[in-house]
Amino acid sequence: MSQPATAPAPVDATARRVAALALPALVVLAAEPLYVLVDTAVVGHLGRVPLAALAVAGTVMTLVAWLGTVVAYGTTGRSARRFGAGDRAAAVAEGVQASWLALGVGLLVAAGMQLGGGALARTLVGEPGAVADAAGHWLRVAALGAPGLLLAAAGNGWLRGIQDTRRPLWFVLGPNLLSALLCPLLVYPAGMGLVGSAVANVLAQTLSGVLFAAALVRERVPLRPRPRLIRQQLVLSRDLLVRGVAFQASFLSATAVAARFGAAAVGAHQIAVQLWFFTALVLDALAIAAQALIGAALGAGDAPAARALARRLALFGGVCGVGFAVLIAAGTGVVPGLFSADPGVREQAMVAWPWLVALQPIGGVVFALDGVLIGAGDVRYLRNLTIVAALGGFLPAIWLAYALDLGLGGIWAGLMLFVVLRLVALLLRLRSGGWAVVGAVR
Repeated sequence: MSQPATAPAPVDATARRVAALALPALVVLAAEPLYVLVDTAVVGHLGRVPLAALAVAGTVMTLVAWLGTVVAYGTTGRSARRFGAGDRAAAVAEGVQASWLALGVGLLVAAGMQLGGGALARTLVGEPGAVADAAGHWLRVAALGAPGLLLAAAGNGWLRGIQDTRRPLWFVLGPNLLSALLCPLLVYPAGMGLVGSAVANVLAQTLSGVLFAAALVRERVPLRPRPRLIRQQLVLSRDLLVRGVAFQASFLSATAVAARFGAAAVGAHQIAVQLWFFTALVLDALAIAAQALIGAALGAGDAPAARALARRLALFGGVCGVGFAVLIAAGTGVVPGLFSADPGVREQAMVAWPWLVALQPIGGVVFALDGVLIGAGDVRYLRNLTIVAALGGFLPAIWLAYALDLGLGGIWAGLMLFVVLRLVALLLRLRSGGWAVVGAVR
């Protein structure tokens, strides 16, 4: 049951509190990309064409997941500020409106992919053929899970805002474990092939969305849509959406360029980029803690605690990134073979591998500071930064790699430039202190 507003309490910004929020969030964040890695390994043994098709279509569904990230991050910041100001009912109300928004967008995505999924796949591949046909088929089925996927994202947002990371743990982990078990069964014994992985994906996302919606109902708050509050969320989400579009334009372009280097190159790119997304989202657990704690600290008027926490999280992010770099480097000769038996794919994966290793420590700091600024509501700065880094770094680099026939090494050098540009700008913003604005809603 919702609780009445109370006086703001001091924000606990200790390392133990950070860990208490980050560790359950880590499992939640890891569940979806871990399932994608399982999916990639299962499909990879079907052959080169299904793996290439999954690489193309999976990149499109990653765009849908980023839409969910926009909803979740915007909701977390607003809910956390209201929770920090002592108004739990208002914090949960943010989740109700975010869920209506998520459901509407998810239905539009599902309908849109039924009409245009095939054409989109052909555009990304660059020509009609077996890869484009398989990607379009997978995409039309997988898109049916978009409403559940986005409802789960909204649910993660408001629950993190009230600093509850335990329920999301079960609401995400359970469906994804079920789907990971079903995927190989549907692909092989059931004879569904590539489309079996899409069906397993839809089942997991739909079940997760239902669980988060049920959690809102149990809060016993008004569930009717409130257009004014939805508009306020859209204003905040606009900058996060533009930021997400810049990300996705960059990664879609990278996949399109990799596809033009051949099926082996795009298959290897799928393996490397999904490992990158996996480690990025795991490291983003610190960003989730940052959103919840910094939003609560600023909502309670405690700017010094927010600034101290931001510095601590940046350090934690760097240390965790070094740990991932060591693990990935140690698996250089083993990990690519887990995803494909094709010698050409494994050879191409080795081209991207040094870049993947080097990106980990830098990315750890960047993801932590992203969370700091999102929790503070400083999303306009993040929007502008991402646009500049994408248009001035990543996109020119990857298309230059295509023009000069530099292969996957050129694509991943472009990704490195993108992340380094963001690191420099985020450290400058952190030092300025202009992001630490107090109040229940920024």
